[in-house]
Amino acid sequence: MASNRNFLIAAIIFVSLLAWLANAQLSPNFYARTCPNIQGIVRNAMMQAVGRESRMGASILRMFFHDCFVNGCDASVLLDDTAIFTGEKTAQPNQNSLRGFEVIDAIKSRVEAACNATVSCADILALAARDGVILLGGPSWTVPLGRRDARTASLSGANSQLPSPSSSLADLISSFAAQGLNASDMTALSGGHAIGLARCSTFRSRIYNDTNIDASFATNRRTDCPASGGDTNLAPLDQTTNHFDNNYYQNLVAQRGLLHSDQELFNGGSQDGLVRTYSNSYMAFSSDFAAAMVKMSNISPLTGTNGEIRRNCRVVN
Repeated sequence: MASNRNFLIAAIIFVSLLAWLANAQLSPNFYARTCPNIQGIVRNAMMQAVGRESRMGASILRMFFHDCFVNGCDASVLLDDTAIFTGEKTAQPNQNSLRGFEVIDAIKSRVEAACNATVSCADILALAARDGVILLGGPSWTVPLGRRDARTASLSGANSQLPSPSSSLADLISSFAAQGLNASDMTALSGGHAIGLARCSTFRSRIYNDTNIDASFATNRRTDCPASGGDTNLAPLDQTTNHFDNNYYQNLVAQRGLLHSDQELFNGGSQDGLVRTYSNSYMAFSSDFAAAMVKMSNISPLTGTNGEIRRNCRVVN
């Protein structure tokens, strides 16, 4: 009996050690020998993409977020549907919303030309998201590398695990907690809305029905977002949509958050104090945002022999 118990304990320790080793494989220097120019390749491609369209920095950041929140940062969001496979692109939060896939394709082509079958699409997306933020004036952070790509995707996960623009504060906290991120991480990561645009369909209810909204702000937003129709009309998430700053939080304090879920961060709840801090200090926000991005990028990575290195980010090998 004792020997069986000892065997079970040893087996648990062994499995735990394997899990630790798998996570330990993520390292900023993962490609130091196999693809030493990877960071420069991604950065140059993102400079071109953001140079053509500033909004692309925000689009790639959002894509990375949507990837990591569904089964971890595994590039599953990049997979196209096929006759025998359903990916995540047609999920309600992604369909006709996520954009920039062609940018990741272009980067992957350059990476493959330099380092064939070496760098995962998951790592390319993580680097591109960081570089997009930097190129729009935001902070830098060290990206841990060594992720591998998923061979599967989860349409149901994309539909259920991504926060909704209509989420309450409790819903947001719960959604982030499910990914190992705390409420402070959530509030910092929400600052990604310092850049980019949102569709009318995602904020219509906010500007017509919410009461915790600045009246002149609501009136201005209604100009391009009628009570019906115009679902794809766009509005900036904050007034400096192509510059990464802390105006997003200043807007929340002034009740000018564009999405209902944005304003929930400053609505008499637990995050009011942190929102005020960020609204007064870009340094505090940018530092916490960078740290939270690293934390998010470590959500359930595939490492070691798990997954694969896709040659084409849209399809499994």
